[in-house]
Amino acid sequence: MQEEKQSALPKNLRLVFRRIGDQLEAYYNGPYRSPLARAERDEEDLFMLLIYAESLGIPNPVSFYTLELQPQMLARFHQWHQRMGMERSPLDDMRCC
Repeated sequence: MQEEKQSALPKNLRLVFRRIGDQLEAYYNGPYRSPLARAERDEEDLFMLLIYAESLGIPNPVSFYTLELQPQMLARFHQWHQRMGMERSPLDDMRCC
């Protein structure tokens, strides 16, 4: 019976230490969540601009490679143009609103 208590104790300690570790990780990473999310959003905005640059009349040197990505980006285009301050889609061909 004592062996069962001894074997259960390390499992409980592991669980306690894992929870403490998760809490410490959340505490230390907490202040950086917002700046990282903002940086990711800015990077996505730049990527969207590059994808639709040719449609806006700006020559895009990588248009051949980005053409394959257009179907995947259509779903996020609406959120992008609203974040850029445009009420409606800037492209005549794409009506998402």
